[in-house]
Amino acid sequence: MPKYITKQRKLLTEYLSRHTDESLSANRIAEALCDKISKSAVYRNLSDMEAEGKLRRVAANGSREVIYQYVDEEKCHDCLHLSCKKCGKTYHMNCAVAENIIKDISDNELFDIDKEKTVLYGICKDCKE
Repeated sequence: MPKYITKQRKLLTEYLSRHTDESLSANRIAEALCDKISKSAVYRNLSDMEAEGKLRRVAANGSREVIYQYVDEEKCHDCLHLSCKKCGKTYHMNCAVAENIIKDISDNELFDIDKEKTVLYGICKDCKE
């Protein structure tokens, strides 16, 4: 039997699917949806979605704040991500480049990368300029 999707969950999912290239804090999500979803419902649904593998949860750099990225989109599966430390945008790494990195690490370090949970941090080209 499929899981029942509440109106709040649907609105949250729609919002997250429009922001797949961003890492968002729970507070930022709650503020964006404050007129439609209660803050407690945002937190509860984020927790459920993380447990279901639809969100990646990461501690923000140099902070106790937690950030989320929606990864339930088809383009996010089987992909490495690049996250800019300045603007917070997250990008999908070129698949051929990612596969080369994964293969090199596997061959040389005897270590298998979990692509769905791997994020590389740096500075994007827009923030460098």
